[in-house]
Amino acid sequence: MKFISWNVNGLRAIVGKGFREVFESLDADFFCVQEIKLKEGQLDLAFDGYKAYYSYADRPGYSGTAVFTRHEPLSVRTYTGVDKHDHEGRVVALEYPDFYLVNVYVPNSQSELARLDYRMEWEADFLTFIKELDVHKSVIMCGDLNVAHEEIDLANPKTNRRNAGFTDEERGCMTRLLGEGFVDTFRYQHPDARGAYSWWSYRGRAREKNVGWRIDYFIVSERLVPALKASAIHPDITGSDHCPVSIEIEL
Repeated sequence: MKFISWNVNGLRAIVGKGFREVFESLDADFFCVQEIKLKEGQLDLAFDGYKAYYSYADRPGYSGTAVFTRHEPLSVRTYTGVDKHDHEGRVVALEYPDFYLVNVYVPNSQSELARLDYRMEWEADFLTFIKELDVHKSVIMCGDLNVAHEEIDLANPKTNRRNAGFTDEERGCMTRLLGEGFVDTFRYQHPDARGAYSWWSYRGRAREKNVGWRIDYFIVSERLVPALKASAIHPDITGSDHCPVSIEIEL
């Protein structure tokens, strides 16, 4: 099975930048998107053979996630169960006989770390949510996690210390997640890969120069690692300030 994750930075905007062609060319079983910036009914988007499951933010033009899938789920959740987290459309969780797929858009800590305290609350509660799912079935989690875990995961680690996405607190939360029986698929398969980024600032020709960050991930339950066949980043696909990431896994 092939899984794609992409922060599209506005689904309506990217539809006008060749999204349909990219979607069809990638030919995924599951295509997860974040930061859709939609309210229900604002976009008529359908693909033959796929069903779509959306999670909308209460606030217009903000956040939001969606999954397009060829496979009918047993159940769908668009909430973590913690009310203060469940108004920004940050989660779509689909249940299948042998696994959960969780598409997530993690809150950004924002400039001057204005939202770092909230981010830490989110991290603790979301880890509990993921661990509870993992008790019952293996988990495949993907999305924009808004953190570069290690120095290898961004172009300029020294000058970004204490910036949103590269604080000790955020990196520590990722370390904690991976210590709970989960695996960063890309880093597992490409432990020494440098210059492998999934997000670039629109400023200073950052993408052209490949001055980026790897903040988009597929994280899986450790017991799924033997089934993992490929993990990749697709920097040549444009239309957003992020590029898609993917895995292929035998399920």
